[in-house]
Amino acid sequence: MTAVPTVQVFGGPTALIEYGGLRLLTDPTFDEPGVYPRGGRSLTKTLPGTVDPAELGPLDAVLLSHDEHPDNLDHSGRKLLADVPLTLTTRGGAERLGGTARGLAPWESVRLGAVTITAVPAQHGPDGSEALVGEVIGFVLTGDGLPVVYVSGDNASLRVVERIAERFGPVDTAVLFAGAARTGLLDNALLTLDSARAAEAARILGARRVVPVHFDSWAHFTEGREPLLAAFAAAGLADLLELR
Repeated sequence: MTAVPTVQVFGGPTALIEYGGLRLLTDPTFDEPGVYPRGGRSLTKTLPGTVDPAELGPLDAVLLSHDEHPDNLDHSGRKLLADVPLTLTTRGGAERLGGTARGLAPWESVRLGAVTITAVPAQHGPDGSEALVGEVIGFVLTGDGLPVVYVSGDNASLRVVERIAERFGPVDTAVLFAGAARTGLLDNALLTLDSARAAEAARILGARRVVPVHFDSWAHFTEGREPLLAAFAAAGLADLLELR
């Protein structure tokens, strides 16, 4: 097996994954702090991204879990997409974004160089919430002689994680969107994994390494670094956790 993939985290859900000769960026968000209206409600960004998108260098693709929420795709992120040769996202997202965006259904795959990128399910809230929160996907990266990488996207369901583990486990690197995101839209139900569920997801996946994202920079992320450390320690999985 080749070397462990490089994952650089830039705040919120944004990370650069270098894997199989590719440079892949997740959910690009680089805007300054501020209030972002959405559907009669608003989300508040509390911290800027930690990198200028101009400093990222060439990208092979963006892995965009969904385009409808500003904490997953903000103004500067949308601008960046125009310079990226491929954006993989939901089917509806590809229609809305146009350009180089390509929509994938869950379990649909594309080949990019030596890497197969498979869209996998994600449930962005409790059962039945898709009509309110929209369509979301995650991604699994595989290739001959390459370790398996899972990018969860905004997923709150351990049942979904179990389905992915059945097909792809054990996973070498799990990039888990954590943070216990909550808003009044769904009566403060979990919209992403909380810290305890992130640790359980790591166990289900048989993950050898976990890189959490989506746990800082926004006010509706209700669990940050310390709860993640505590939850993984309580689960006996502290050695898996890479917090950047």
